[in-house]
Amino acid sequence: MIIKIVLSLFLFLNLEILSQEYVYKQPSRDGIGKFYLDREISKVMGHLGASWLERNTREKEENSKLLVKNLNLNKEMVVADIGAGTGYYTSRMAKLSKLVYAVEIQQEMLTINKKNMLKSGIENVEYVLCSVKDPKLPLNSVDLAIFVDVYHELDYPFEVISNLKKYLKPNGAIVLVEFRMEDKFLNIKKLHKMSKKQIIKEMEYVGFTLDKTFNRLPIQHMLFFKKNEA
Repeated sequence: MIIKIVLSLFLFLNLEILSQEYVYKQPSRDGIGKFYLDREISKVMGHLGASWLERNTREKEENSKLLVKNLNLNKEMVVADIGAGTGYYTSRMAKLSKLVYAVEIQQEMLTINKKNMLKSGIENVEYVLCSVKDPKLPLNSVDLAIFVDVYHELDYPFEVISNLKKYLKPNGAIVLVEFRMEDKFLNIKKLHKMSKKQIIKEMEYVGFTLDKTFNRLPIQHMLFFKKNEA
């Protein structure tokens, strides 16, 4: 029995060494106890919270129109809406682009998203059930991949962003939109907010460089990243 316990402990510690990107500690109330570059990863908001994504106050709170406008989309572009949820931004981006991949780890969210697109008469959306490590998109196909209040919930941020490299076109970009950690008066759970410094730190770690920022959203950071040249 003692030998089994010692062996289990060794295997656990060995996994810690092999998985250098992640450290495991006692979880906080809203976290999973898994830390990436000193940041605890948040619990995922399940499909039962879908109504919050479609709340009537969202446009006023986030200025969604301004966010989408500054993506500078056009009808030649292919967009990946990672963690697309109910399709709040999927629909807005589909109207301005050639194709949107609605990417989700929850089939329930994809079902809601598809119903919402059908209701709005939007047909240029493809629905992708991904894994926690891989968005599972066509190679070299995406002009812009966007995470709106999603990145902080990724169980495997290193793997997801690393995999995205092969799905982006040579000049493709990743856009991260996250509630501002720097805003102490923002009534959002701590683990659902990120600082600009932390976002840049994590993206640079995987081989992306900050290309530009848009600082006029009311409560969110909006950062654009490009792949580092090989």
